[in-house]
Amino acid sequence: MPDDFPLQSQTPDALMLFGFWYRALPSKQLGPGEFTKTMLLEQPLVIGRGRDRQGKAFALRDACPHRGMPLSCGQFDGEQIECSYHGWRFDAHSGQCRVIPSLVSDQNLKIDRIYAGSYPCEERDDFIWVFIPDPGPAGAGFSKPASAPTPAPEIPKFSEHYKLAYLTADLPCSVDHGIIGLMDPAHGPFVHQAWWWRTQKSIHEKHKNFEPIPYGFRMSAHTPSSNSAPYKLLRLYADADSITTTIDFVLPNLRSEIIRAGKYWFSSLTTVTPITRNQCRIDVVAAWNLFRWIPFGPELLKFVFAKFVEQDRHTMELQSEGLKHNPHLMLIDDADRPAKWYFGLKNAMLEVKKNGGEFRHPMTGPVTLRWRS
Repeated sequence: MPDDFPLQSQTPDALMLFGFWYRALPSKQLGPGEFTKTMLLEQPLVIGRGRDRQGKAFALRDACPHRGMPLSCGQFDGEQIECSYHGWRFDAHSGQCRVIPSLVSDQNLKIDRIYAGSYPCEERDDFIWVFIPDPGPAGAGFSKPASAPTPAPEIPKFSEHYKLAYLTADLPCSVDHGIIGLMDPAHGPFVHQAWWWRTQKSIHEKHKNFEPIPYGFRMSAHTPSSNSAPYKLLRLYADADSITTTIDFVLPNLRSEIIRAGKYWFSSLTTVTPITRNQCRIDVVAAWNLFRWIPFGPELLKFVFAKFVEQDRHTMELQSEGLKHNPHLMLIDDADRPAKWYFGLKNAMLEVKKNGGEFRHPMTGPVTLRWRS
């Protein structure tokens, strides 16, 4: 797909990308020996935490391989989950079957070859991540789980001491709409208006340099927009010329932003996670040492983030009403070019998964985009 493909109407593909790490839920939602049910990519999961000193999190398919009873309906003793239908017990971390109460002494079923579906699970930056592999062939039961090919994503940090905060919100739309809304550079003055942030009167022309990176693209390091509140605040104690922002998007759903201002820094990792084909969830996790000296600094940042996330959620809710009648999109240059790149990246990944071959990046090289916002 060439970098300068023309104006066109596009319909988001509701297909979801498997074979990646996804945020499942905040770590604090699970205490030792607790478990809960959730859903990622239309996959029902039961996620829990061991009762031992390490308290490692685990993720299992929320269905007993015997008769399909949700394992979340059963009991968990901190090490094994017991199905509420027939009492089959499974190791929480490996999914391996340990007990089948109905077996008699002369029945030689090798229960250690039976597995409930188990998924790689890691904790990063106050969130539990689950690796969702490509679906296997349909059939009862699962095999021994494979490890994830890469570690779960993590927010970059640039000093020993920092603050960490997160926000989460459900969006009533497909993951595609959630992602292109997240990376949209032109909606700010209209969706995020506030006297303490910005107004439509602050709109001016901008130009930003972009470059391809593996499975994604980067808004190259640049000085933040002069009409943004954080930039004005940073100028109070840092040389304006030393303040830089870099923004990356990487498949399947990762948007990272890093702001550097001398010894001060701010970084965030935002994800849009598909729950079903028509519902997704946005999670914003940020780390910083920028405002550690400001009273109520963390509370102030969480307030701003919460306002932003709620405004985006409300916008997606309204947009979904219009898309019910016509789901086609008209994407223009240059403000909608990141959305086009996203669709190109996703289609290239789906093509590789379907037919193999080399990943064909939709960007052929660096490019400068111009828009007003």
